[in-house]
Amino acid sequence: MASKLDRREFLGSIGIGAATFITSKIGGCTAASQPSADISSPGPNILWISAEDISPDLGCYGDDYAITPNIDTFAKTATRFDRAFTTAGVCAPVRSGVITGMYTTGIGTNNMRSNGVPPIGVKCFPEYLRAAGYYCTNRSKTDYQFKPPITAWDDSGSKAHWRNRPKDKPFFSIINLTTSHESQIRSKNKNLLDRIQKLGDQKHDPAKANVPPYYPDTKIVRGDLAQYADVVTLMDKQVGQILAELKADGLIENTIVFFWGDHGRGLCRGKRWIYDSGTLIPLIIHVPDKYRLFAGSSKPGSINGELISSVDFGPTVLSLAGVQIPKHINGKAFMGPQKTPEREYVFAARDRMDEAYDCIRTVRENRYWYIRNCMPHLTYAQDIDYMNQMPSMKQMRQLNDEGKLTGAQKQYFRTEKPIEELFDTKTDPHEINNIAADPANKKIIRNMRKELYKWMRDIGDVGLIPEPDFDQLKRPDEIMQTTSAPGITLSKSGSTATARITCLTQGVSIAYKVDKGQWLLYSKPVTLKEGQKLTTKACRLGFKDSEEVTVDNNSKSTLPEKINSNSDHWRSKLDNSDMLDELLKFKQLDFKGEKAIPEYFKALNHNYSHIRYWAILGLHYCLKDADDITRAVKSFDSLLNDDSASVRVSAAEAIMDFLPNSRALDILVTSLKNGTEKERLFAAISLKRLGEKARPALAALKAAEKDSSGYVWRVCKYAVEKLE
Repeated sequence: MASKLDRREFLGSIGIGAATFITSKIGGCTAASQPSADISSPGPNILWISAEDISPDLGCYGDDYAITPNIDTFAKTATRFDRAFTTAGVCAPVRSGVITGMYTTGIGTNNMRSNGVPPIGVKCFPEYLRAAGYYCTNRSKTDYQFKPPITAWDDSGSKAHWRNRPKDKPFFSIINLTTSHESQIRSKNKNLLDRIQKLGDQKHDPAKANVPPYYPDTKIVRGDLAQYADVVTLMDKQVGQILAELKADGLIENTIVFFWGDHGRGLCRGKRWIYDSGTLIPLIIHVPDKYRLFAGSSKPGSINGELISSVDFGPTVLSLAGVQIPKHINGKAFMGPQKTPEREYVFAARDRMDEAYDCIRTVRENRYWYIRNCMPHLTYAQDIDYMNQMPSMKQMRQLNDEGKLTGAQKQYFRTEKPIEELFDTKTDPHEINNIAADPANKKIIRNMRKELYKWMRDIGDVGLIPEPDFDQLKRPDEIMQTTSAPGITLSKSGSTATARITCLTQGVSIAYKVDKGQWLLYSKPVTLKEGQKLTTKACRLGFKDSEEVTVDNNSKSTLPEKINSNSDHWRSKLDNSDMLDELLKFKQLDFKGEKAIPEYFKALNHNYSHIRYWAILGLHYCLKDADDITRAVKSFDSLLNDDSASVRVSAAEAIMDFLPNSRALDILVTSLKNGTEKERLFAAISLKRLGEKARPALAALKAAEKDSSGYVWRVCKYAVEKLE
């Protein structure tokens, strides 16, 4: 794993070998880091079939309720991985990590739909493949937490297919299947229901569904489980069709095929959560005989028990393609010439899920899951509007309100979470018996806690920075920076000219096209014939693309534009400070309970606003003594004018909860009306939590419910319903 020093180094160096990003001097200007192609022979074709929102609920994984004949047959020719985990329980953060090979908590794309600004040098890994001569396609979901650059894919869209590649070019293709998505479990769409009915004897009987112990055994729950199994069967048919196309094209023996899920099943306590039910996924990989030794693959039909993380997928593809894995990538190749030693641990995170904030970090080894709840004051069962539409979720909330849930069924609705959870997945596969407090497990807890904190330090985990503050850090005043326009140096020779393209913004990728052709990834000088025009622009993740620059072979060379904000990147600022170390150290106070109160009071004056924020939360949820509360309210009042939106809003919420006053309420209403998007979300959540104490803000909540975009209106809807 990268150390803090490594993180600084990778800002200027992101790889070596066939897909190296080099820096050179051209015409007195520093060239943009670009891939340089070195194609000695075509590598294997690589196909990814990804399915949304599925756990290993497949026949080949031993699920006797599943009906998945195509995937089961495919598994007989492949290796089944039994311990593959995603880095989160929801799609966008997972996909952000998959496409970059980086932990999202380290590149700042951990909160759902967060529009990130990844560190300098972080790329979409298909660029390395394109530079090495691969034709790369994506059909068709991106959802990377940033706009995908045009340099990422040769083709990305509903018609993208390996069949569109130039003759004799190896391909890397992704086909993403949405049929099993959460929304399809609850869908009453006539077309979907007709397709399910046509399954005939493959349609699932709800009475035979396997009901986990954390669900009530009801008709509605069984109905959701059955429809989930039905849409997985429909998805299985699509997998069969894709494999049939590959066979029809005569490519089965030339193509390495991955089948995987983007996270766990789209039901309560599955999707969005970081138990096995939310992060354990199917991963099945077919390696043709001719590549088996090269890939280090087991024989067909074998089972692999190594720990695999979803951040490993990208670097494994690079390894199989014979492309050098850039040094900055967090993921580990688990196949191919660059295979690394087997993992001891996998890690996962839960941060904002749609409109609901949380902060959980986990580490898993072969047997034990360790979970650190950084916001233990929050219930598991926060309202998430999209999730609440599921029939079984609605019923569980109703049964909980009526006091009719029993045993493990009630766990999800606890008002608080323990600071630590530990589960023995061998004896407790559903992870319902938290054994963290058992003295017999002290050594296990100590070791896993140590590994988790080391990981958080090593990757520079930004999850403890409240999102309104982090947004200001990554994109001040919500202004998206623009990449510098490239410069073009032309060297003429007779009727042709050689074009070399440079850019002053570090970490960019350069796209170009000749005449009206498609956009290509610039990796080596381009030859222009008489009359041809070259158009180019620069792209960087989290930035606006540059202006386009166009020349022909008779043009004069152009200089690159002098827009350069490299020194301002948030990652550099954090790496050159002790802020993250201070946050990790401060959060150890969680274990001290009420004994930490003096330290929380002291921290209200800390230089870092993020520490002040956590100090407010610590006092808000620890204080019981009336004198302490009076003292805290006085201290919080002085923070209502703080420079940090998260500090202002949290201080105002605590005051309103303890000793309501109009000034604190005004702060919340003003933030709801006039703040940045995440400040408004913070304020809406605070007002919703306050319940009846927020009644004077009802008009403001109604207005925000009608006028807000993003997630704010959803929170306001629930707040208004609660008050009315």
